Amino acid sequence: MKKNYKMKKTISMKLFIAELGESFSEHMKNRLMELEIRCVLTRREESNILDIKHVEHIKHECDSESALDTCEKEYTYGQFLVIEGSLYFSENCIESDKVTQSPIVSEIYDSLNSETATETETGIIGKKVDDSNIDYVIDTILTVCPQVSKEYISIMSKYYKKK
Repeated sequence: MKKNYKMKKTISMKLFIAELGESFSEHMKNRLMELEIRCVLTRREESNILDIKHVEHIKHECDSESALDTCEKEYTYGQFLVIEGSLYFSENCIESDKVTQSPIVSEIYDSLNSETATETETGIIGKKVDDSNIDYVIDTILTVCPQVSKEYISIMSKYYKKK
């Protein structure tokens, strides 16, 4: 497999829709855009597998192997897969020494009644997200993903001044 050095590893929801969501319904695009201010998408080698993270990369306390160690990691609030123009919500997110999966991911995945489950070449399993369940997915993510800080809004407002 040839490595794509030009692929952006962190993208906005707007770029995600432009790059991979051309076949999504207007309703799905609008609902996904509700995550734009709070969330950013990150990916590794595969351009179609993206983790949902908070734009400010807030750290949360987590369970550590030793009671003496303190552990803080960034949450991922889900993982999207786009396969043949369809959107899927993954069973698990990528975890590392800096990132851990939010408990909400399993709740969302288990609640999806999608008949279609898929397994990619990398072994990731996802349930299909469509107009019938996109509201639940987005609303649930928004209940746990923190609002952005006033400082962040202040910084970003400089880049999005109205013309």
